[in-house]
Formats: sequence, structure tokens, C-alpha cells
Amino acid sequence: MTAAAVPYESGGYPLGLDVSSPETVERWRPLVNWLLVVPHQIWLYLLMIGAEIVAFLGWFAILFTGRMPDSWTDYIAGVLRYQWRITCYLYAWTVEYPSFSPVPGHVDPGDYPAALWSARAVERNRLTTFFRGLLVIPHFIVLSLFGIIAFLALAVAWFAVLFTGRWPEGLRSFAIGYFRWAFRVNGYFYLLTDAYPPFDTAP
Repeated sequence: MTAAAVPYESGGYPLGLDVSSPETVERWRPLVNWLLVVPHQIWLYLLMIGAEIVAFLGWFAILFTGRMPDSWTDYIAGVLRYQWRITCYLYAWTVEYPSFSPVPGHVDPGDYPAALWSARAVERNRLTTFFRGLLVIPHFIVLSLFGIIAFLALAVAWFAVLFTGRWPEGLRSFAIGYFRWAFRVNGYFYLLTDAYPPFDTAP
């Protein structure tokens, strides 16, 4: 079973991310991958503008109707999934070049080694939606501090892959956990879920 096939479990957080990484990595990837993802980053920038517009409209939709159209959350989930795939390729956690076609929907199709899935929110919380911008501030502050450590871990791993062809397992686990946390906060901020994200990096 691939990571993409892992279902949402009621006991965990309703937005999950995982990646199946190879044991060895081509040593040239730290020198080239950042350039290979430039076209993806440009396309992602445009898609994120769309996600921001959808989340903005969704904020009003939830406040006035108590729900957000499924097609809107499908789009946001698809954009975050596309971003996660680009991130995993950039840091050589995957070696398969990602497609330029974001896959919408809450269920990951399992067609790429990096997976993002989310439980669909049925009942929406108007109160936490109204204060969403304030509720994420503590996470953004802590993530910015952890981001310094994550940057150092990525810098060390860059040289490790360049000279040994392997990601240090401890550094990879920490970095993936950091991004998992950040993506969950973004999913919460973009109204993909109303479950407040935990302050940890656990799967």
C-alpha cells in the first residue's frame, strides 16, 4: 500500500501528508532540483492566488450559510497537494518529476510518491471561521522559530546528499515533520478543515 492509499483515521488529524522516499539520491539533485521546479513554482503562484480567492469567498460562505461548497475545498486540497509534491521533489524526497496538473479532491489518487489527503468537513464552525486569521498567529510564530532549525537541517542535508547520495534519516524525518505541520496550518487557514492543528510534527 502506498502512502497515498492510507485512509483518514478518526483518531488523527483530518489533514495528512506522507512521502515514500528512495534510500539513495542522485548526487546532482542538490545542484539542479531548485532550477527544475522553477516552472512549477510559477504555476503554483498562480494557483495559490486562486486558492486565496476561494478561501476568502469561503469565509463569507461559511459565516452566512454554515457550509463551504465541496468544489471549493476540493480545489484548495488540490493546490496544497500540488505544493506538497513540488516540495518533496525539490528536496529530493521523491525523484519522479511532478505533473503540472493539480489533482483536486480530498482523497489522494495515489499516483505520486508524495501524498496529501483530508477528511471532508461536514459541519462548519462559524465562530472559529470568523476568527481564523487570529487563531493561526501562534502557529505562525512557532513555525517561524522552528523554520530556522529546519533551514539549518536542510542546509546540512544538502551537503550530505551532494557528497554521499543519501538523506540523513533523522534530518529527513525532522524536515518532513516540519513541513507537515506547516501544511496543516495552511489547510486550517484556507478553511479546508475546522480542526485546530496540533503543535507537533507527528503523522
